[in-house]
Amino acid sequence: MPYTANKPEPATREELRARIPGWGVDLDPADRPSVPRERFDPNGTGAHWDFPDRQPEGDQPRERSIEHGMLPPVFGTSAPLHGVSGAIRRFAYDRFSEGRAAHWLLLIAGDRVDAWGAHLRSLATLRPDNPITETGVVSELRHGLTARVGRKRADVNHQWIDPILVAGPWVLVGLGAAAGVRALRRRQR
Repeated sequence: MPYTANKPEPATREELRARIPGWGVDLDPADRPSVPRERFDPNGTGAHWDFPDRQPEGDQPRERSIEHGMLPPVFGTSAPLHGVSGAIRRFAYDRFSEGRAAHWLLLIAGDRVDAWGAHLRSLATLRPDNPITETGVVSELRHGLTARVGRKRADVNHQWIDPILVAGPWVLVGLGAAAGVRALRRRQR
């Protein structure tokens, strides 16, 4: 039914039960398995406080949306913002509402910058990332493509672009490094 200015009459329980299979199965308390333990006590929440004790923010202020006046009483501190990606994320939280696409696009950009920073840090170690084995391509080649074909997977529509998105940046970095080495060799001659 399309949305109209005229409010339709609500359906009765019998009409809903006839139209929607299983509608109202929990209306009869005898059909509910939790009834012997179920208690309705709107004042008995079990909380021993009116407002919970607040977690201290610590030395770095936490990011929060501009819609909210304060942080929740408890929040995560396991991955504080850092570096350029942290500055991008702080800008997204300080400047844009959660209802704006710019907020979420900046958070995605911060995530990508963080991922590239992790890739660059891994290149500086003795065990850099291996994009071929970490994407599962080797396993698919070993066990066949049966996991991708004929399973009604939701990602079938964008499977063609996945290799470009995963391998493309690595190929570009490799080509850039090769071009840089070639330029250095030319200068040395």
